[in-house]
Amino acid sequence: MTFADLNIEQDIVDALAGKGIIEPFPIQEQTIPLALTGQDIIGQAKTGTGKTFGFGLPLIQRLGADPAPGVKALVVVPTRELAVQVTEDLELATSNRPTKIVSIYGGKAYEGQIEQLKAGAQIVVGTPGRLIDLQRQRMLDLSHVQEVVLDEADRMLDLGFLSDIERIFQAVPDVRHTMLFSATMPAPIVALARRFMSRPVHIRATDPDEGLMQANIKHLIYRAHSLDKDEVIARILQAEGRGKTVIFTRTKRAAAKLVEELKDRGFNAAAVHGDLNQEQRERAMAAFKAGKRDVLIATDVAARGIDVDDVTHVINHTIPDDPDTYLHRAGRTGRAGKTGIAVTFVDWDDLHKWTLIDKALEFGIPEPVETYSSSPHLFEELDIPKGTKGRLPGASAHAASAGGPAEKRTGDRPARGSRDAAGSRSRSRTRSGGAERSASQAPAAESTAPTSAPTDGGSPAVDGAEGTGTDGAAKRRRRRRRRGAGTGSSEATASAPQGTSDGE
Repeated sequence: MTFADLNIEQDIVDALAGKGIIEPFPIQEQTIPLALTGQDIIGQAKTGTGKTFGFGLPLIQRLGADPAPGVKALVVVPTRELAVQVTEDLELATSNRPTKIVSIYGGKAYEGQIEQLKAGAQIVVGTPGRLIDLQRQRMLDLSHVQEVVLDEADRMLDLGFLSDIERIFQAVPDVRHTMLFSATMPAPIVALARRFMSRPVHIRATDPDEGLMQANIKHLIYRAHSLDKDEVIARILQAEGRGKTVIFTRTKRAAAKLVEELKDRGFNAAAVHGDLNQEQRERAMAAFKAGKRDVLIATDVAARGIDVDDVTHVINHTIPDDPDTYLHRAGRTGRAGKTGIAVTFVDWDDLHKWTLIDKALEFGIPEPVETYSSSPHLFEELDIPKGTKGRLPGASAHAASAGGPAEKRTGDRPARGSRDAAGSRSRSRTRSGGAERSASQAPAAESTAPTSAPTDGGSPAVDGAEGTGTDGAAKRRRRRRRRGAGTGSSEATASAPQGTSDGE
């Protein structure tokens, strides 16, 4: 079976073949023929099963080879990352056509998205919030939409977008072709389908690798100590044959902390989490896909757009909350028939979660083996060379070039503390009366200090001025100090640090 056998037009078939995409997945085989006829469809399929082309190819073909300018198709997705991923797939399929596609989502400036709409984009892929925002501003006209797709509808329900979806349906024409895709079918999604779709056909497709899940992916479950996890991960990242690796964390803070730790150890890591702005997240994802970064640390929400075929390892830094999330995470590896390894760390406090996942997925591992970074079985099961440590050779130099902890060297003074240090030296010299001796010991960098405290004869600026034609004034100040200027001198000395602070 090929895409041409499914009546997909030749220019689209050629565009896919140029990227090595020849044979359709099961959900594509079932969805495409019906969608081409205009049949409303409910597709039940997990992420990574190929559903984007399942709805995307019929959508593109139904718009025509050269559609008129203006929004004719709308694809609504729950997250920014998924919007980018779907847009990339549709752009690939339309690479031999003049059809224009625009991604609309928050976290990016409005101007670029509005310009693409004004330029006549025919397909819009976006998240609910930004779509409604632009529609209210009358920058997005949905009155001529012929095709509507809701992708990962259950995820949109989880994120609280259901009311936004209803507003979007109210803005599009009543007569349209609608396709809804969801991994699960909770009652609100079923009610939504009944309300806004016309006699939909329910297609339930299995993951193309679902029957091979256990064969394609090696699942390793370890009971690990939280303080040893980073060391274990660093050794796993040096395993034989290790390629692109995705590490999942439960929180944004944990992701940010882990990426800095791995960079310090010399690894080429990037992170994708909610505390990064959209440009940073897209840059990290692009670097990972291009192979410029081979370790990606992500939270579950941010990971929705990870669709990379050559991921060899998935590491669960913290155990997922449920079996579905576990399958979603593990499914980032072992794709397209390739093999992969999924490693999961189970904390002592999370054993109850693992019990539920183990029973649901029938792993038969009720008690994960206690594992440390020095455990022999860790090295054997993951093919880690003996003697491997948790830091790459030359990691200190790597951290220094990245501005990490190794950047601090003997003799360096942090800029933040320089004011306090200068003030301390100034007060010490004033009390001791050793102005000339202090001047000779002062670092050259301090010769540029502000001169806003003329009463402090011990400051580096004044000491430097004594040799530049102001000898008389400097000598008079020293004589006054030697006589014991008393309270006035103390006040002048105390004011010097404050003056320096104001100058900064």
